[in-house]
Amino acid sequence: MKPPMRCRTFLAATARRAAACVLTVLGMAGCPAPMGHLTATAAAASSPLTWPPRLPQGQTLVRDRTEAFLRPTPTLRPGVVVARTPPVIETMYYPGQSYAGNPWSCWGDGVAVTGRYYSAIGDHLAPGGNAFLYEYDAARRTLRQAVDVRQVLALPDGHYTPGKIHSRLDPGADGWLYFATHRGSPRVTTDAHHYRGDWILRYHPGRTTAEVVAAAPIPRHSIPASVLDPGRLIFYGGTAPAMNREKEEGIRFFAYGVRERKLLYSGPNGPARSLALAPSTGRVYFVPGNDTGALMRFDPAAGGAPTRLAAEIGMRAVTQETRAGALYAVSNGQGAREAMVYSIDTRTERVERLGPAAVGTQHYITSLDADPTGRYLYYVPGAHGGSEQDGCPVVQYDTRHRRRKVIAFLHPHFARACGCTLRGTFSSALSPEGDTLYVTWNNSRGGRAWDSCLLTVIHIPESERAP
Repeated sequence: MKPPMRCRTFLAATARRAAACVLTVLGMAGCPAPMGHLTATAAAASSPLTWPPRLPQGQTLVRDRTEAFLRPTPTLRPGVVVARTPPVIETMYYPGQSYAGNPWSCWGDGVAVTGRYYSAIGDHLAPGGNAFLYEYDAARRTLRQAVDVRQVLALPDGHYTPGKIHSRLDPGADGWLYFATHRGSPRVTTDAHHYRGDWILRYHPGRTTAEVVAAAPIPRHSIPASVLDPGRLIFYGGTAPAMNREKEEGIRFFAYGVRERKLLYSGPNGPARSLALAPSTGRVYFVPGNDTGALMRFDPAAGGAPTRLAAEIGMRAVTQETRAGALYAVSNGQGAREAMVYSIDTRTERVERLGPAAVGTQHYITSLDADPTGRYLYYVPGAHGGSEQDGCPVVQYDTRHRRRKVIAFLHPHFARACGCTLRGTFSSALSPEGDTLYVTWNNSRGGRAWDSCLLTVIHIPESERAP
């Protein structure tokens, strides 16, 4: 589907970089070929970007393992260690990127369930944008488009349609996968584009069907932040007000019962980007706005407004609750701030600052994943561009010893091998077994900004995740 003519991309036409690499090709059926040598050649320097983006020699999927993944950059901080065994990494472009976005980008955090990874990208166009949900099948090594948001909404021509899924993707106990939409530009959230608010949607993998759960649960607000209580089926969100309503309304926090299709609570001073859920208690935690501050607790069993706790924390990204009853969070880290790792004991609500998260110059982290034991956390600094300045490090944080280890540096190897400069990620997810990390990258094929989205499947060596 081509975008409307009025929508323009800010990306300049640039060339892919020429390079040679060692690659492994996987066929369409997902059966890996033996590792071998293959030469990849990019387009000439004068060629513009083409759509859809393709891997070298038109390959659908590339499988790679190289000692270059363990080559540190000069920006590596003292005390940060590097893995000894390189991972196997599989790489593929997201299908459906058949036209220039503004840009194609990932903004919401994905989720891994047994044998599957669900993630979302969007074209960032406005007012007539579109966003898509994808399913990666680990057994078949295939990535398919599962939801076309514009088709689900089925709105008349000229009506606002969202260009982003900025919320989390969360599975419910009812078998549905829940998420929410967000605008591509705040300037289009006006009456001129029939803007009434954004949507809570859901997708059922077994039935391969999607539907609207709620239209404008908070009128004239989009929904960039969310978390779902899977058992109680309560969808929690943080909003962004429509244009010219920021001072009047501000960010809202809300709770929506998806079983009852009913708004349970809405109040001011909500979270801009992240919420934490403790399924063991049903309590939700957040920091108002998008910075370090007072920890707020909302308890649906108690009712009423959120309660301020006697703790401060940074909460730009949060893990799921571990079996030991812990939540881990990382602070914003933008500007001159140092990104810090925190823990929350969900039984005592005690907050502890564990230490710095950065491994180089980059601090901004927007996705944080814990392994099943709670021993290891995984993340990539430099989310909004800049990760390549530190070599696109994939970091493992040992919560027991408070040690940072880089399990792979993806740059500059990917640039040389595939013409891909990975600019950062807003979506990563760890498999339930703790052995595979899925990362959706905002990727550049030669320009200063990113232009397309790429998936890497990182198989973490057993020796690098020993108990």
